[in-house]
This record gives sequence, C-alpha cells and structure tokens, in this order.
Amino acid sequence: MFLRTLLSSSAILTVVHGLSPSGWRAQSIYQVMTDRFARTDGSTTASCDLGDYCGGTWQGLISHLDYIQNMGFTAVWISPVVENLNASTADGSSYHGYWAQNIYAVNTNFGSAADLVSLSEALHKRGMYLMVDVVTNHMGYAGCGDCVDYSIFNPFDKESYYHPFCLIDYNNQTSMETCWEGDNTVSLPDLRVEDTSIQDTWATWIEQLVSNYTIDGLRIDSAAEVSKDSLAAFESASEIYAIGEVFNNNADYVCAYQDYLSGVMNYPMYYNITSAFASTSGSIAALATGIETMKSTCKDVTLLGSFLENHDNPRFASLTSDMALAKNAIAFQMLADGIPIVYQGQEQHFDGSSTPTQREQLWKSGYDTSAVLYKHIAKLNAIRHLAVQRDDGYLSYNAYPVWTDDNIIVMRKGNNDTQVIGVFNNFGASGSGNFTLLGTSSGFDAEMNVTDVLACDSFTTDDKGDLDIEIEGGVPMVLYSSKQLEGSGIC
Repeated sequence: MFLRTLLSSSAILTVVHGLSPSGWRAQSIYQVMTDRFARTDGSTTASCDLGDYCGGTWQGLISHLDYIQNMGFTAVWISPVVENLNASTADGSSYHGYWAQNIYAVNTNFGSAADLVSLSEALHKRGMYLMVDVVTNHMGYAGCGDCVDYSIFNPFDKESYYHPFCLIDYNNQTSMETCWEGDNTVSLPDLRVEDTSIQDTWATWIEQLVSNYTIDGLRIDSAAEVSKDSLAAFESASEIYAIGEVFNNNADYVCAYQDYLSGVMNYPMYYNITSAFASTSGSIAALATGIETMKSTCKDVTLLGSFLENHDNPRFASLTSDMALAKNAIAFQMLADGIPIVYQGQEQHFDGSSTPTQREQLWKSGYDTSAVLYKHIAKLNAIRHLAVQRDDGYLSYNAYPVWTDDNIIVMRKGNNDTQVIGVFNNFGASGSGNFTLLGTSSGFDAEMNVTDVLACDSFTTDDKGDLDIEIEGGVPMVLYSSKQLEGSGIC
C-alpha cells in the first residue's frame, strides 16, 4: 500500500545516499520551513498570512538552491513532508507540517511526490544532502481531545492506537510521553509509540520514505515526548543519522537522549549562547561553564546540532537589534562543537518573536545575497570547511575556552598550525576592548602570521607567540594561520 499511495512506480528510487553520523559532522545545515522559503512562481512580493499556507513549495526551493549553497551550506533540512490536517483553525493552519493526517501521502501544498524526488535529486547533483523533519509522537486534529474522529487518520485509524486524552504536564516525564501536545483547539492525538506494533509501522514507513526520496538525515520532532526505546528503534530502521528535538536547557536531561539517538539539538548551549550575547551584560562565565558541562555530560558533543534560531524560538534580532552582538552569537554558534544549523531568515536579520511571527516568508527579503549576515555566514562556513580539510582531527576536537573575562571569550578548536581561534565578545556595536592572547594558550608559534578571516586583517605574533588583540565596534574575530589560508580564496 505504501508504494502505491505515496509514489508512482516510475518515481521510486532505489539508491540511498544516507550519511553516517560521522559523515554528518562535516556538514553545515540550512533549515527551511518549506511553506515560507520560496514559491513556484518566484514571487518576492506575495503577501503572507503567517497563520496560513503562504505558497512555498519544493519546486520553489529547487529554484533557490544557489542562495543556500553560495552561503556555504552542504545540507538542507525541510519541513515534514506528509499530508496534513486540512482545516483552518483558531491556531492557524498546518503550513508548518506537524499535524499529520495521512503518512502515506505527501503534503500537496508543497508539491507532488515527483517534486520531492526532484528536490532530492537537485541537492545530490550539487553534492548536497537532504534532511527531512519527521513526527512520530502524534497526529493532528481540529477539535477537542475528547471528540476525535480517529477514522480520518492513515494508518493509525483507531482509538486503540492512542493514549487517552490529557494535556501535558511538562514537569512530569510520564505525562510528557503519554499526554497530548497541542490544546483543545487543535489536539494532537498522542500515539502509543512504546507499543511494538506501532514501532513496526513506523520502522517500515521510515525505511521506505528514506529509500523513495533518497533522504540522507532525519530531524525527529518532539523527541522528549516519546519513549527513548522507540527513538532508538526508529533511527535504526532508517539506517541514517537522526537528530532529535529535546526542548530543554538541562544538560543531564538532554544528553541522556544521546544514548538512544546519534544526535540531539543542543538546547542547553542555545540558552547559554543567547544569554551571553543578547545584551552587553550577558554572562560569559555561564557560557564557558556550559561548554564544559556539555562536553562532560554528553556522549559526543560533535554530533549535536548547534543553533541560534529555529521555528519554535524567538529570533535573536527580536532580543536585540545590535548587529555586532548578532555577528558574535552566530559566529560562536557556527564554530562551536557539533553541526551548525542556520534557520532561514537568520541571514537576513529577521526579527520575529513569538509563533508565528518568527516564521516569516523569506521571499520578502528578495534573497539578498549582499545582506551583512549572509556574507558573515558565508565566511564562517568557508573557514569551517577549510579547517576540516586542513586538519583530519578538527571535527572530533573538542573546543575549549583559552581566555575569558566579563565580556570576552576566546575559543580554540583544532590541532596546532590548523587551529581556529574564535574571539567573541558582547561589547555591542559601540564597545571596544583589548587583551593579550598568549601563545601558550592559542598554540600560535613565535612570529607567526595569522589572519582574521572575517575582516581579512593580518597580524604577526611576538617572539613568544603572543598576540595583542584590539576589539573595535564589538565585532568578533576568527584567527587562522595565514599560511594555511593560501589558495583558499577566503582572504
């Protein structure tokens, strides 16, 4: 039934290009909310009711892959692809893709099954990879939790597939795994994913989805709302890397999920990075502590997703309009341990706050490749890619702070001669500071030429390898061996 209803036989692909977890370490991911990225007609003036479908499609995305690739991204994470609840509710519509109704059909608002195949092929022709968002926790229903017509769902069409209705108490893990997300306007019927029969259905489904669309990686929504064993079974069945959403700032809680999934979204560091750089009084000390806490708690921080924005959290620019602070936060996030993830619109300094205002249509920016943060992100991706090429151990090297004070944190990642030294601060655009970076900490040699790749300014260390650092206008610096930069085209 799956192959008949989801794809025509001519569209089925048999070769899977899925990356292993170690392969994903080297990637840089751009998160696309499909409905809000690009329209098939190419319009940059089409209006958008942020609570409803706005016309973004897979064909539109294909037409703007240059915009993503030229920023240095090697992978694209897209919204869930399955057919969703078709209803206009007080909570808006299902434009985001998380209210599944039929997992054996695609969301035709985004395009056809053939369009999704075309997207996968277009990415792979560019040497890029496809990550698809998936939801195993729930389906979607427009109405109260006590009045669900379960027959509308495919394949979970009986009440016995679901936990009894109750709203989640997020302070209770049992409640999180057995009660329902959503509310009594749009209830999200909670599947008994701990049951073997449901796990088997999901296993067959994800194996076929990955094969049919040549998917390389998965992002699992609401990972903390399902049993841990079901997560492990799901990733195992997919045979590709999966990263789970565990929306929590506690390292112990989040890291525990890495015993069941290869990766998780690094929410603890998201909170630390945001707190440190969203104002000139942010805590650099808490950020430094958080770095060490994650390294000592998680199984492998290099497989975590490092992010500053997404579709569920306020845009950084909604917290501060200071461009220097934004540059520091983005640079820190992208050069931290783990896989950098940038959410569409972050590069345009979009400033939406609560849902759905942080889900703005990207086309209103005109896909401006001259935008300050677009070029900033492109530079950061470039130096990260170069560091990976120059140092076989770069991706597995755990970054650590080599200098901190009230406003500055200096991070080192990489082995001698190929290390990346990030100098980050929260002075803001009107601030400045100075300090001496010791060669014994940075690993820089005596009289070594180094370049700040963000400004393309060059410096020479003294006879001890020390370097006097001057910060003007609160901008970050990323220092790298000038010799290693030769031929890279970065500066």
